[in-house]
Amino acid sequence: MASSSVKVAVRVRPFNNRETNCGAKCVIQMQDKSTCIANPKQPKDTPKSFTFDYSYWSHSTEEDPSFTSQRQVYLDIGEEMLLHAFEGYNVCIFAYGQTGAGKSYTMMGKQEPNQQGIIPQLCEDLFRRTAENTDPDLSFSVEVSYMEIYCERVRDLLNPKCRGPLRVREHPIMGPYVEDLSKMAVTDYSDIADLMDCGNKARTVAATNMNETSSRSHAVFTILFTQHRHDQMTNLDTEKVSKISLVDLAGSERADSSGAKGMRLKEGANINKSLTTLGKVISALADMQSTKKRKSDFIPYRDSVLTWLLRENLGGNSRTAMIAALSPADINYEETLSTLRYADRAKQIRCNAVINEDPNARLVRELKEEVKRLKELLLSQGLSELIIATGKTNTQCVNCVSQHPLLPEPQIVSDTPMEDLGPSSPKNPISKEEAVERLKETEKIIAEMNETWEEKLHKTEAIRQERESLLAEMGVSIREDGGTVGVFSPKKTPHLVNLNEDPLMSECLLYYIKDGITRVGQEDVDIRLSGQFIKELHCVFCSEVEDNGEGEKN
Repeated sequence: MASSSVKVAVRVRPFNNRETNCGAKCVIQMQDKSTCIANPKQPKDTPKSFTFDYSYWSHSTEEDPSFTSQRQVYLDIGEEMLLHAFEGYNVCIFAYGQTGAGKSYTMMGKQEPNQQGIIPQLCEDLFRRTAENTDPDLSFSVEVSYMEIYCERVRDLLNPKCRGPLRVREHPIMGPYVEDLSKMAVTDYSDIADLMDCGNKARTVAATNMNETSSRSHAVFTILFTQHRHDQMTNLDTEKVSKISLVDLAGSERADSSGAKGMRLKEGANINKSLTTLGKVISALADMQSTKKRKSDFIPYRDSVLTWLLRENLGGNSRTAMIAALSPADINYEETLSTLRYADRAKQIRCNAVINEDPNARLVRELKEEVKRLKELLLSQGLSELIIATGKTNTQCVNCVSQHPLLPEPQIVSDTPMEDLGPSSPKNPISKEEAVERLKETEKIIAEMNETWEEKLHKTEAIRQERESLLAEMGVSIREDGGTVGVFSPKKTPHLVNLNEDPLMSECLLYYIKDGITRVGQEDVDIRLSGQFIKELHCVFCSEVEDNGEGEKN
């Protein structure tokens, strides 16, 4: 077991248009690992100083020798975490800061040369390193999932069938997880880049005064990286399974700064609630280290969906890094100071990471024991008819434990009554309804574990085709032949494209205007749009071809 502190970096961005128009002054100074912030209302006071693992100065231009580029941020943080993943550790990188501070830019970046963020660079580096492998006894498999937590509800960003919120559940062995969250099997970087692009376009984005493309949801991009090794001497197959969690948090904000009203205000309240809970968890974990409190002391993981799902990454079985994004402007002094204090607390947290080498046999055994216990419970109550036939599942589990990647078993960080849900605890009797529900849940997990890699690839391809079919039904074309992901802009066919201030969101949807009448709206139309101000029949386009072959649009 390796005990290590959470790595913390802070990064200050350039002024945005709003700050420039307000004539804002820079209140941040950085030197080596030190970051200082001066109070614009008390200029005579000594600036407050903080020390972190990295202090990134990105306020100036690339010509400045002290400027920190996207590549340097990745080399310092992303590459280190990727190397830990190859060692077999769980890793997590999350970005925190007020809305518009540059979190999404640091994590995702832009689709321009030298502008890519940590997530695409890490994915590209992952496949580059696996491609360089020359060991015939070593192979790799990669699965990804992408979800957003919006107003305390979880949504799958990759599966078009999952339109409603997904259920967050807790299994006594697997711990907290999202039920029915799709895991896509990928074989190269282009696959993962396409999925990232689809997920980014599906994220919930709404404009606020502070940031016109403010992400209104927490985004969690998860990579399940499995290394399969065959030992020639013992003829045994072993695995290392690493869960890489890359988290872009929604921006913290004050309502008077962001100008939020109505639904935007409600969104902001939910965002601040989950971030406040995250702050409480970080503070409680920091206090545990500084005062050597017992691990049984209460940690409020369950108070928000975000902290419950990230429980292992916060003081648990994970190598974790936090990037705090800062605004340099004096008008954002309070929010920036709050972010610095937040980050200062986070660096006190210690995680106890373990190498997740060959966890499958143990995990399957515990799951089978759970099935046996639940069946015995139902039989003792004379409810044998409720037992689901599991013969095939049980016989396959033993043969498949060394062939398929799994989530490693999470360690229980806190032993509070709410979390003491062990499978064999006599102090926690469960009802017959709960037994049936948990039996179904456990057998469903076992079935997912026993899927072959070919089956996972087939399922991923089926979901991709469903996504393209759904876009076609909405009047959105991926290409005229529907074959390739990516926007195809025809020269002679009339069409519409969406516009957005964020380059990642702009021109990513293409709507063809067919010959004759094209109706646009929400119900029974050719092009379906959704939004607060979109009517059932919003507008009608008429396209006619003249005798000379030129199109005429009305």
